[in-house]
Amino acid sequence: MIPLHKLFKLPRPQRLRKAAKIFGEAEQRFIVSKQLPADEAEYLGGVLELLVNDGSFSPAALAALEIVRAGFNPSDTNAKETLRSFAAVYHLLLEATGRYQADWDFIESGGALDPSMRHPFPGMQVYLEDIRSPFNVGSMFRAAESFGTEKIWLSPLCADPRHKRAERTAMGCVDVLPWQRLSEDPFAGPEAGVLAETDAIIPGFSEGSFFTMETGGIPLADFLFPSSGIMIAGSEELGVSPRALAAADASLGRVSIPVYGAKGSLNVSVAFGIVMQAWAAQLDKR
Repeated sequence: MIPLHKLFKLPRPQRLRKAAKIFGEAEQRFIVSKQLPADEAEYLGGVLELLVNDGSFSPAALAALEIVRAGFNPSDTNAKETLRSFAAVYHLLLEATGRYQADWDFIESGGALDPSMRHPFPGMQVYLEDIRSPFNVGSMFRAAESFGTEKIWLSPLCADPRHKRAERTAMGCVDVLPWQRLSEDPFAGPEAGVLAETDAIIPGFSEGSFFTMETGGIPLADFLFPSSGIMIAGSEELGVSPRALAAADASLGRVSIPVYGAKGSLNVSVAFGIVMQAWAAQLDKR
């Protein structure tokens, strides 16, 4: 550990980056061990005190640092509060240097998920059609697992759930939620709304009832979700493909989320989570 007097002789940008690294690494060690040695806890407290007395932070950042310093105690048994203190200091320092973390860079403190804790709804399945962002794929896996999805199907062009950003966002759900990538477009049959013969042999998919999350459909509050079926979620850029829309229209139709803002649309993973919760809530009441 760099001595405190040397740390604060560094030029301000270098000093803040070094302090951020100190707290970031300490946070990761705390996540693993749930405690820190007394000398390191004392050292971190000294860094905090010097930061508060640094005089180069904005009033809002300084007030936030003072709040953290008042309650900072890495030897406390309340690990969650200690982690919040670490995270608060780390992100305040990043902000002071003009840097912000991407969503996939956040530290996840949870361990591996226990598959035996899953209680999926039999027949609740999802088809992700050409979702291109690994972040969105990971977020949709997390929502699907949380709301009891039995299985996820992926189109040939869907982003890889094993991409590091997808796995980081999914937080273990890729490992416990069954999923399968199709080798061909299942809706590229000879007629609109007819499944391709190549995928007719896949159990569950070819036999499922389909509906899609798309504009111009039945409002979410009025939609009757199936006990067994497959929801189609389409590309961020182009939405659900015409053939998949035709399959849904020929089966259970479209469900839409009413919106009231100027934008008039939602990120696909946010919309997906809203619809999945509504589906799970209906099934839970039956």
